Amino acid sequence: MTDDRGREAGGPPPEGELDFWSFVELANERLATEYGFRHQLATEVLLTLNRASNIVTYDLEAAVHRPHGLSWSAFRLLFVTWLAGPLEPKRAAVLTGMSRAAVSNLVKTLVADGLLDRSPDARDGRSVRLSLTEQGHAEMVKVFRVHNEREYEWASVLTETEQRILVMLLNKLITNRHQFDVRGRN
Repeated sequence: MTDDRGREAGGPPPEGELDFWSFVELANERLATEYGFRHQLATEVLLTLNRASNIVTYDLEAAVHRPHGLSWSAFRLLFVTWLAGPLEPKRAAVLTGMSRAAVSNLVKTLVADGLLDRSPDARDGRSVRLSLTEQGHAEMVKVFRVHNEREYEWASVLTETEQRILVMLLNKLITNRHQFDVRGRN
């Protein structure tokens, strides 16, 4: 017996025919039947969430940030510093979701590029504050204009109501993570 794709029911698709969605279907089927795992919808939700996040992030980096000489991580740090700064590197790490070490390494590059300033904290001489330079501020305004248009292109496939529902659902996932032992930053 064959399915609507012309393959044996329950069997893998012919070589080269597997795409993301047929992989998810295949994975769920095999996880349930061969291994006895019960939570296929949870697997599908998180595979899809990760896939969407990776696709959007890669697109923004490739279409917007790399042409402006920035990585996705550099953009995130500059964005947070632009809107929430000046701030300590520790706070920047929390807001960007990066490790302190990653922020520290990135700061060196962005300072050398003239986009970020690293100065002693006036209140605590042991700490430093990160802020955008004038050049960094001008660059962020320019880059974010392009970034925001690309965000709009992505989000506009959903109605405004759907966008709000998606944000609500993602917030629910994020805020309820404390119900179990979540590993990772923030």
